[in-house]
Amino acid sequence: MANQSKILTSTKAYNLTAVGDYHSLKIVDVPIPKLKANHVLVKIHAVSLQFRDLLIARNAYGHPTPENLVPLSDAAGEIVQLGEEVTGWSTGDRVCANFLLGRIYGPVTPANAKTALGHVEPGVLIHYRAFPAESLVHIPPHLSYEEASTLPCSGLTAWSCIRGPEPVGPGDIILIQGTGGVSIAAMQFAVAFGATVIATSSSDEKLNVAKKLGAKHLINYKTTPNWDEEVLKITNGEGVDHVIEVGGEDTLLKSLNAVKFGGTIHIVGILASVNFDAPNPNVVRPLIFKAASLRGIHVGSLHDFQQMNKALAAYPEITRPVVDKVFAFDEVIEALEYFEAQKHVGKVVIKVSQD
Repeated sequence: MANQSKILTSTKAYNLTAVGDYHSLKIVDVPIPKLKANHVLVKIHAVSLQFRDLLIARNAYGHPTPENLVPLSDAAGEIVQLGEEVTGWSTGDRVCANFLLGRIYGPVTPANAKTALGHVEPGVLIHYRAFPAESLVHIPPHLSYEEASTLPCSGLTAWSCIRGPEPVGPGDIILIQGTGGVSIAAMQFAVAFGATVIATSSSDEKLNVAKKLGAKHLINYKTTPNWDEEVLKITNGEGVDHVIEVGGEDTLLKSLNAVKFGGTIHIVGILASVNFDAPNPNVVRPLIFKAASLRGIHVGSLHDFQQMNKALAAYPEITRPVVDKVFAFDEVIEALEYFEAQKHVGKVVIKVSQD
């Protein structure tokens, strides 16, 4: 357990020293400011990677990337020091910070959107970082730090899809694109809540992992490029109740063809197209015709995070985060290269602290 009496004044962190290329990331010494009264100091044990992190490093996220940014948004650690006004927490508590530090309850707003870690706010690729005490959740006791580091963005985004206004449950059929962090977590939650999963991937090997996690139908979109028509065959022409859409503009029309009348497409990513100036596909007609819903997902609130953790505890093995590979703190560049190559299934994690 950490020693609260030890006052730390500096720590190691990665800085993006040249915006546009993650290979410019360098380890630097940064000061630890005096702890605010309502903050806690957290020793970061593990962090996980998002596709968003690549976009931010490239200055391709849609908003300018700050110079000398400490990147990444998802971390798990332990509290080592408490601000003088903090109650309800103790040193040694294992915690995650919410992706949007200011989103405690309710929907995303212009104000709390400005509290996103790893872009607007400095990120978590650092040994020690202060957080508002109100922005933290307990890590479920059965999870390691490495597993817990996958929760704040990927896990919570998946949860917001599966347990949104139209919760996924028994009798529902859900199409989940890909086998990245959000997709795998959504698959696990969907299986836990009794839905039938159709999984797509470009790799039979990755689809075998999806099968082991409970997916009932598997489609390789490389060998079956008209995967939307295959989905309609599987569902006897009806289409699916839900789609987890991670491709963006390049896959959206196929998702609209695959979704049933009155179904919902949860848009969580832009993996197939990152050109913010590209023309949008014509979705108006199929949306109206099918009375379908497009639902943009912007992670979730702290309250949502707490509810998700209850489900993780209730279904500990079905929903256990899938960690593909763990890298050391001095292997961040290698981790990002591995992640960018899309060889992983689930999450790529960096172990920050060695004790």
